[in-house]
Amino acid sequence: MILQVVIGSHAYGLAGEESDVDRRGVFVAPTEAFWRFEKPPTSVEGPEPELLSWEVEHFCRLGLKSNPTVLETLVSPLTEISTPMGEELRDLLPAFLSQYAVRAFTRATEMQLSRAGRNLKPKQLMHVVRLRLVGLNLLRTGRYDITADRELLKIRREEMPWADAVAWAHRLGDEIAEAKGPLPEEPDRERVEDWVVSVRRRML
Repeated sequence: MILQVVIGSHAYGLAGEESDVDRRGVFVAPTEAFWRFEKPPTSVEGPEPELLSWEVEHFCRLGLKSNPTVLETLVSPLTEISTPMGEELRDLLPAFLSQYAVRAFTRATEMQLSRAGRNLKPKQLMHVVRLRLVGLNLLRTGRYDITADRELLKIRREEMPWADAVAWAHRLGDEIAEAKGPLPEEPDRERVEDWVVSVRRRML
C-alpha cells in the first residue's frame, strides 16, 4: 500500500453523525506477478471497513478518465498512509487534470439531474451541486479543491427549496459551459505512463 485516505463527506467537510467513513487506497503489485497468466487483481476490498484499494496501474487509468473518486484520493486532506511513492503519485495530480475532467463531471451530473424530479435524494442532489462547483473552480483556476461550501448542507437537510437547489445545479452547468482557464484540453497520458513504468522497474 502506497496511499490510503478518507474520502467523501468527511474529506469535503460535510459529514454528519450518520456519514460513513469511506476509505480509498492505492497498492503496487510486484512486477514479476504480471509475468504469469493469472494477473494481480485490479482492486481489493478491505480489510478495513469501507476500504477499496486499486492497483496503481488501474488507478492511473481511471484517473486519466477523470474518475472523480480517484482524483479525490489524490487531494484528500485526510491521509492515513502515504509512502514516498505515494507522495510521487499525489504530485502527479496536474497530469490528470484537464478540460476533459470537467466535461466528464458535467456529463455524470447531467444524468443525475435528469432524475431530479423523480427519485433523486437530497444527499445526491447536494453532491451534484458540489461536483459542479469543483468542476467550475477547476476550469477557472486549474486547481482541484474538494473543500465544500457549507451552504450545500442546506440541500441535504432540505432547508433549501428543491427547485432552488436544482436551479443552482443548472446555473453552474451554464457557467461551466462559458468558463475559461488554464487547463489543457486532455490529460498528460505520457507523463503518467512514464511514472507507472518507473514504478514497475523499481518493484522488479
